[in-house]
Amino acid sequence: MLTDDLRGVFYIALKDLRAYYFKPPNISWGILFPFAFVLAFAMRNPANLRELVPGLLGLTIMFGTSSMEAIVIVFERRTGALERLLLAPLRLPAVLAGKLLGGMVFGLTVTLVVLVATTLIFGAGTINWLLVAFALCLSAAAFSAMGAFVSVAVREVFEAQTLANFLRFPMMFLGGVFVPLDSLPGGLRIVARALPLTYAVEALRVAYAGGPLVAAGLDLAVLLAFAVVLFVLAVRVLARRLD
Repeated sequence: MLTDDLRGVFYIALKDLRAYYFKPPNISWGILFPFAFVLAFAMRNPANLRELVPGLLGLTIMFGTSSMEAIVIVFERRTGALERLLLAPLRLPAVLAGKLLGGMVFGLTVTLVVLVATTLIFGAGTINWLLVAFALCLSAAAFSAMGAFVSVAVREVFEAQTLANFLRFPMMFLGGVFVPLDSLPGGLRIVARALPLTYAVEALRVAYAGGPLVAAGLDLAVLLAFAVVLFVLAVRVLARRLD
């Protein structure tokens, strides 16, 4: 059973990557949209552009993983493709894990492009690459699980897009990408601490400052908790939807 599940996870992710993710519009959206927001901010404050890189990476991994992830499941439920997948000898968590893996791989791929580009421009400096890898992988898992939860919580594609943007856009401005959390009012700081992007950006800032892995231990643990909780919720909601 476990072998069948693992094989199913791999092939579902591969199918989604080919059918949905690696298309020019999705690639351009995943890379250019975060760049546009960061560059708009940088034009107003061009000093210390390198300090914006962790936020740019956080935005890229968030949009790269969740943009298609938030609509794939609801789209396949509308077309009947999801029901055909469930005819295979796979448990429901394995099917959903395959969906998550596809979103994670795509998000990490587009983020790698941004990572290489910014490293060539600004240099590697004192970056802790191990911490970067952990932060990006756990962020990809958390945002992919968020996208999956959005996708199973609604019935129409436009509803999924609306709900996903309702979650993502506040994170852009409250997650420490453009404005440090310390400069936010107390109430907004509390809200920011409930957002996964906050912890992704914090972990990446520690990595770019050359800090050790343990310095971002809390951020990594929270990202892992977000991924697990949102995945479990997505499985339960999808199971109820299919009953």
